[in-house]
Amino acid sequence: MLTKRQNLLETIHGGNPDRFVNQYEYLQLVYDPTTLASLGNCPKGGSGRNGWGVMIRFPENVPGPFPDTSEEFKVIKDVTRWRDYVKAPEIHFNNEEWAPFVAMAEDADRNEQFVAPFVGPGIFEKLHYLMGMEEAMMAFYEEPEAMHELIDFLVDYEISAAAEIIKHLHPDALFHHDDWGSQRSSFLSPDMFGEFIAPAYKKIYGFWKNNGVELIVHHSDSYAANLVPYMIDAGINIWQGVMSTNNVPELVQKYGGQISFHAGIDNGIVDRVDWSKENIMNEVEEMCKACGKLYYIPGTTMGGPESTYPGVYEAVSEAIDEMSKKMF
Repeated sequence: MLTKRQNLLETIHGGNPDRFVNQYEYLQLVYDPTTLASLGNCPKGGSGRNGWGVMIRFPENVPGPFPDTSEEFKVIKDVTRWRDYVKAPEIHFNNEEWAPFVAMAEDADRNEQFVAPFVGPGIFEKLHYLMGMEEAMMAFYEEPEAMHELIDFLVDYEISAAAEIIKHLHPDALFHHDDWGSQRSSFLSPDMFGEFIAPAYKKIYGFWKNNGVELIVHHSDSYAANLVPYMIDAGINIWQGVMSTNNVPELVQKYGGQISFHAGIDNGIVDRVDWSKENIMNEVEEMCKACGKLYYIPGTTMGGPESTYPGVYEAVSEAIDEMSKKMF
């Protein structure tokens, strides 16, 4: 029987896996003080400023926290003067502050799993967190020079933080968040994405890969099928969060061997107050049969090994194990 790590590599490299990779089993996610300084402290049911000064709210029964960009909380009031408003969080911490995270990375069984720092929010999300979605979208058109400068600043911050994470945790994977679309379309056209966002990620992910990271897993629980060529060019190995609206079987057939796809089972369908094991089994079976054994990792679109409603994540994992027994 292959280890979880071996089975993942066989799956994404077109080899001979002996079962489906089951959701996040191939990753040991590890936090770090630099990422936590950026994220801030916003427990479920609460609110608080993150490290960038953004007001974050996390209501009950929603998948995750989100920014409040009401006028009174908006960080960037004028994108042409972004330097007056944007201050990067601290990235340098002492060994004592790093110690619990280093211990977690050292305790991981790297024969079974990849050690993967959790990094987020990403470049696009930071932009609209800082100024609001409408303002960010308009700024791509109206103030492209300022947006390029701001993106360069955010990229430099990410790479400086990455250097600290790599030095202390020695990861062999990266799990990076940045949502790039709605359920039905990408937020940016491919051309605009290629101008503003793709070069940023080519630089960021290139840095991680040039410093010993083997596996880049990018989370975007959205439609982004039109951006897959940019994902491949940036060095993304696995797109996690791919929604069923992307036609995942078609993506697997078209791009398998260049990139793999993790998810396809929409949380909006299975992760509900009225969830049932029967519904979950039906969704998992349909997706596993349609996508096949290679270049596909069944799982929900959630950006971590969890669910909004208790028991859903575990029920999906059980259904995937059942499909492994049927199909392998």
